Amino acid sequence: MNGKTCFFIGSRHAPSSIQPQLAEAVDKHIIEYGVTSFTVGHYGSFDSLAAGVLREAKKQYSYIKLYLLAPYALNQNREAPEGFDGTFYPEGLEKVPMRYAIVQANRYMVQNSNYLISYSGMVNSGKIVEYAQGREKKGLIKVTLL
Repeated sequence: MNGKTCFFIGSRHAPSSIQPQLAEAVDKHIIEYGVTSFTVGHYGSFDSLAAGVLREAKKQYSYIKLYLLAPYALNQNREAPEGFDGTFYPEGLEKVPMRYAIVQANRYMVQNSNYLISYSGMVNSGKIVEYAQGREKKGLIKVTLL
């Protein structure tokens, strides 16, 4: 992944009604912040909404790249689903027990991304957003809460 990067994290129960707000945030990140590389998971409605918004954005901004976060070693070499430019498996994750893999993958992405777009209302993702906000105070990432 090259250029400025953005990661998404949010509730697996995110309502589809946030789609316009999400699309607006994606446009802002592309146009104003110069983000060219986006990474999204695939475990819930927020991830699904984000991937859909990004596939649509790719029609207008053909230069942006969309990657699927692969938190498990068995997924690291799989072919990317349609609409994705590839999968991304964070280095060092092969040493992490499977039950902690998603949390560690999310943490890795927060540590290695320039931007984070998050849907508030998260239950399990709240700690990683707090972690990202702590990094934001140090100027290491910019967090957008929807």
